[in-house]
Amino acid sequence: MSETNYDSILGKLVIEQGYCAEEELAYCKKQLSERPKDQPATLEQLLIAHHFITPSQAKRLRENAKENSKESTKEGKDVAEQIPGYKILGKLGAGAMAIVYKARQLSLDRIVAIKILPRRFSENKDYVQRFYKEGKAAAKLNHNNIVAAYDVGEAGGYHYFVMEYVEGKTLYEDISKGKIFSEKEAIDVVTQVASALAHAHARGLIHRDVKPKNIMTNAAGIIKLADLGLARDASDIELAKSEAGKAFGTPYYISPEQIRGEMDIDARSDIYSLGATFYNMVTGRVPFNASTPSEVMKKHLREPLIPPDHINTSLSAGASEVIEMMMAKNKLDRYSSAQELLVDLDAVRRGESPLRARKKFNIGDLQDLQNGQSIEPQVTIEHEDAIISRYKVLTVILGSIIAVLVLLVIFLFASK
Repeated sequence: MSETNYDSILGKLVIEQGYCAEEELAYCKKQLSERPKDQPATLEQLLIAHHFITPSQAKRLRENAKENSKESTKEGKDVAEQIPGYKILGKLGAGAMAIVYKARQLSLDRIVAIKILPRRFSENKDYVQRFYKEGKAAAKLNHNNIVAAYDVGEAGGYHYFVMEYVEGKTLYEDISKGKIFSEKEAIDVVTQVASALAHAHARGLIHRDVKPKNIMTNAAGIIKLADLGLARDASDIELAKSEAGKAFGTPYYISPEQIRGEMDIDARSDIYSLGATFYNMVTGRVPFNASTPSEVMKKHLREPLIPPDHINTSLSAGASEVIEMMMAKNKLDRYSSAQELLVDLDAVRRGESPLRARKKFNIGDLQDLQNGQSIEPQVTIEHEDAIISRYKVLTVILGSIIAVLVLLVIFLFASK
């Protein structure tokens, strides 16, 4: 059986509204595709049957799906008439805050993607500011592995953002179908994303939402980092203060400091999220899972990470060490920059040890020793010889002291 249009809309809504985990949705979709034709079922029925959503949640989702469909159809027609210089060719998708259309830019005769802020959000200043912030952030960047920004503006009551059209798929699409990436494939993807992040970080921008859904592969196999909706200028102190104490990001991939709502978020937060994505690609599972987003985030803060090579035993120790360093709970223990990460990724690709990650683990051994955890000492022959020599010297000294004491006692008795 195949997905219906309603199944597709339901799948997006059930994740956006946090009713179930992405893995649970993927499991039901897989069951739906493998179900015999003489046993028809819907995605909604399977989600309820496995207790991933309740019947009352399903009812609300049905109502939301109908409302979104009607609104999207109406807005699609309006948009086609309102934005000058572009011809809308069709709808590409919709998220929690925007609808994306495929369009032709008439002046340059090229295909683009146009993100539209629905009218119901246009009255909210925070949504509008965030929308334009994404466009301005993207305009600062010019890198082959980042979706390019072309234009941002308002027309006919619609706020729009024109960007590069990427014909391809997201990492999430592959992962949700059960694909486990080979080490070589994953390192290639992560290297390209790390290169994109290095470019963004050098210009003061922190992405803050690196995850499989925001990483795309085009027809030529080039990786594109998308969606700068949560990006923040590292120097924007006022924004940092206004967001203090709030967790911005996606629960499965968010860094501990983002969960705590810390003000000084930097490049290392993106490195953690990319590490969680790397982990997901090579193991087929997210680093931490639970029944609710809040429980997932608690695990990011407190629960030790299961090393990825314990799950996927074909993974090299070097690749596992890189992921573990990327996902260190204390950001001081992570790679300090995407450039530093790239050095280790290149080493692992060549079959060599990741020097920075290996050094970190060696330092960790010393810290364990300071904390009272025993590490088996290794005594060399040279050390044993030194110990024997010191023992002989001490024996001679002690013997001399005893001899002097004996003579002193004899002398005292004789004098009496």
